[in-house]
Amino acid sequence: MAGPDSRETVVRLDGITKRFGSVVANDGIDFELDDGTVHALVGENGSGKTTLMSVLYGLYDQDEGRIVVDGEPRTFDSPRDAIDAGIGMIHQHFQLVEPMTVLQNSILGHEPTTYGMVDEERARADIEAICSRYDFDVDEHLDTPVRDLDLGVQQRVEIVKSLYRGAEVLVLDEPTAVLTPQEVDRLFDLMGELRDQGTSLIFITHKLEEAMEIADRISVLRDGEKVGTIAAADATRERLAEMMVGREVLFDDEQRATETGEVVLEVDGLRVSDDRGLERVSGVDFDLRRGEIFGIAGVEGNGQAQLVQAVTGRRDVDDGRIRFQGEDMTDISRRDAIEAGIAYIPQDRLEDGLVLEDDLVRNALLGFQTLAPFVGEWFIDWDGVRDHADRIIDEYDVKPPDRTRLARSLSGGNQQKFVVGRELSHDPDLLVASHPTRGVDIGSIEFIHSQLLDMRDDGLPIVLVSSKLEEIQNLADRIAVMYEGEFVDTVRPDDVTEQDLGLLMTGHREAAGETPPAARDGGDLS
Repeated sequence: MAGPDSRETVVRLDGITKRFGSVVANDGIDFELDDGTVHALVGENGSGKTTLMSVLYGLYDQDEGRIVVDGEPRTFDSPRDAIDAGIGMIHQHFQLVEPMTVLQNSILGHEPTTYGMVDEERARADIEAICSRYDFDVDEHLDTPVRDLDLGVQQRVEIVKSLYRGAEVLVLDEPTAVLTPQEVDRLFDLMGELRDQGTSLIFITHKLEEAMEIADRISVLRDGEKVGTIAAADATRERLAEMMVGREVLFDDEQRATETGEVVLEVDGLRVSDDRGLERVSGVDFDLRRGEIFGIAGVEGNGQAQLVQAVTGRRDVDDGRIRFQGEDMTDISRRDAIEAGIAYIPQDRLEDGLVLEDDLVRNALLGFQTLAPFVGEWFIDWDGVRDHADRIIDEYDVKPPDRTRLARSLSGGNQQKFVVGRELSHDPDLLVASHPTRGVDIGSIEFIHSQLLDMRDDGLPIVLVSSKLEEIQNLADRIAVMYEGEFVDTVRPDDVTEQDLGLLMTGHREAAGETPPAARDGGDLS
């Protein structure tokens, strides 16, 4: 979407440099945002995108360079200073207080008062005026606790909150990460409306197609430096990817044909509860064959996490059975699952994938500390473990390439690459991968996808959970869509569109029509 040829610059960053110790996160970056435009910021993990925007929002002080807003040099010592200058930031993880209502969240910290009391009537009128101006539906939920809203509405609450505070510039950090295709369309409609009415937006994303669809201009960062800025109308996925990673990136969108073998995993009538005792998996059945990727799609929070935790020994089962290679594996421990050859890429790397206060050497051993080849009868081969950590770092391009680093010191994307590398390096008999490319840049996504397909072609059975519909359609041989603890349907990827899957993810069972029985029961899909 190309904007007018000439616009006033509302934000200019001149030579921004930000260091964290010896690491240069931003190195002399120049950036300009024009009035009433969407400027996308793309780059690999660790390239400095969020750091640069955190400097603009007052979360970090720059070491060098200056911020210019509306032609005036500004110094932001805190987000409050940035907000006062008309800059808002919508973080990837929403900054909302879940028990509070939409109205309370929208005005939190900026409550209007009359005679020293919070004037809720005035606040309500102000929020309703914002919703009317931009055609938001948030005003329908003003008295609803945020925890009762879906993620798309919560995101709109964050936007309304920024607009209520007077934001004329909005930074959106990976805003589509947890949305269905329909919610992404709705978000882009809102962004277009904001732009048309004069709001300027900075859109941080890993998804190149989205950047080309919604942005007017696209800037690419690599290794803390700006590679360049191009008009979205002149951009291609291949050109942007090469700018991001410094080499040609191969996009393998064609589904590879494969022959499946015998059934190795059987899940029958599975029922699983969450930590509060609420049933989250309600009678799920599926089979998985050798050399097959079984995809599970769905909006997060519909039972996928509890399902894979049960299969991998992380959570007890209320009812039903799990059999792996003919053995009953119901209610096994995680240790038993590892010894049985079940590898697990967890949904939450911080909770289940890493010990943040340990270095990468110890994290390379995590989960495998009782198994060969690094553990003998009496001792751990630490030289071998150190070499193993180095191989993971090298093969998965973990930055910085320093095995003595604490896991906590890595960016989220580099933490994820390390976890994926560790789990794939032990020649598993079954892989359960829950959001394996979450927070990972395009070059690493390419590598991880290739690894998964190669391992599948070598006969490895894989359960793949992902909210990225393009990912799950490109990788999976069958796709089960999960909604409110049940499989709404099981389909073949070439029989459905992303829009069909999006509808199924919201419980519309008729979205994909009648599914062939072979797709449901794991039969021949050729």
